Amino acid sequence: MSSADINKIAGALLTALLTVTVIGHFGNALIHPHELEEAVYRIDIGETVADTDEEEEEEELAPIAPLLAGADVAAGEKLTTRRCGACHGFNAGGPNKVGPNLHGIVGRDVAAGAGFSYSDALTEMSGAWGYEELNGFILKPKDYAPGTKMAFAGLKKEGDRALIIAYLRSISDAAPPLPAE
Repeated sequence: MSSADINKIAGALLTALLTVTVIGHFGNALIHPHELEEAVYRIDIGETVADTDEEEEEEELAPIAPLLAGADVAAGEKLTTRRCGACHGFNAGGPNKVGPNLHGIVGRDVAAGAGFSYSDALTEMSGAWGYEELNGFILKPKDYAPGTKMAFAGLKKEGDRALIIAYLRSISDAAPPLPAE
């Protein structure tokens, strides 16, 4: 490429930049926008976080037992594989991934999966993973176990949580019986 070609390209770019700048200034001179004193269309956002009472009690989590009795295990397997499969394995004796292998999780002590380094939030918990414990954890892991390393935001739909728990129950040899409704 010759220096004349480079000069032509540079000249074209400078001309385009100058044209855009002049048109912008000319357009602003023709149109004088003015700010409204008050919004024409108000959006009611309701009560904001700052307006709420800090001592307000959290909503009670509905029991998952009634949904577990009729949950479709095959649908639960599909949902679990899709939502949890990237981080968890489900085969007996399978390897841990980013998260622990979940085979046998229902009825197993919290943070007791072999070969996985659990967060302090889980190792400090006692007890076993029952149906209601899993329900609360799957809803919002960070709220159920503050400080957990699990980055999953959670599942709001209780039907989806029931499907996942039903599937996890089906791959757990020591799963407790379903609670009475």
